[in-house]
Amino acid sequence: HQLVAVVSPKAGRRAPVTPQGKKRARRICTLVLCAYGFFSNLRPSEPFLTAYLMGPDKNLTETQVTSPCLDRLGLVGVLRVLFDDFLKCYRCRSLLAWSLWWALATCGYFQVINYAQALWENIRPSQDYEIYNGYVETLSTLLGALAALLVGHLPVCWSLWGELALCVLSLLMALCVFAMDTLGNIWLCYSSYVLFRAIYMLLITVATYQVAASLNMQRYALVFGVNTFMALLLQTLLTVVVVDSAGLGLDVFTQFLIYGGYFAVISVVFLLAGLCKYVDPMSMSMLTL
Repeated sequence: HQLVAVVSPKAGRRAPVTPQGKKRARRICTLVLCAYGFFSNLRPSEPFLTAYLMGPDKNLTETQVTSPCLDRLGLVGVLRVLFDDFLKCYRCRSLLAWSLWWALATCGYFQVINYAQALWENIRPSQDYEIYNGYVETLSTLLGALAALLVGHLPVCWSLWGELALCVLSLLMALCVFAMDTLGNIWLCYSSYVLFRAIYMLLITVATYQVAASLNMQRYALVFGVNTFMALLLQTLLTVVVVDSAGLGLDVFTQFLIYGGYFAVISVVFLLAGLCKYVDPMSMSMLTL
């Protein structure tokens, strides 16, 4: 007798993937990537640079090169050095002012550019009209780069007029965001967006230069990292409160109204800081030295 194997047509089919299965797979992938990133930073470092760090022109001995910093100071010692450097850096009033604007404005800037496309879609739906969002993004980037190049040629004493310049230009950024939110015309919205990005790139270039001019080279990474971290932390909090459904979950027009008010508050803060500096005779005497 011949044995005939009967195979069900459903046996070779794969089970359909449910939304819950996709969500579970994404969670597993995210956890695996996070674990990989965490443990990759704990791996033993290989001394592949040792040969390049020693030599008659390097003025370093093999003992100095191979002796790790953590063995000499300990982790607590390294953290203490970082904390001491942090306090020394941010005691400078000028550096603190520019760093504060850096963190606050970068937070608002990221929110505006992240949700500008959603605003434009509500003003001029892409399924009904021809849109030019890509051209506007390109133009705003080019004009921002041009503004960053030209700002170095402006005859402005930023140490003297920095706070008032931040006040005026932050207010102009607030007006741009309010215009995007309230006018309802896509071309005026595009123009306001281009001007908004150009002003930010101009000011962030000045802020980066002013912060770097107040530091020695060993502290660049610390201050730049702290400023960027604070900006992203504020952006996360703002997103959770304003955008996320776990918070207020506001519509995009209300979001941009809040972002405009946010930049207006930044403008008021630096107006008060500038007035306090000019009223304080000790600050004025230090600036004129």
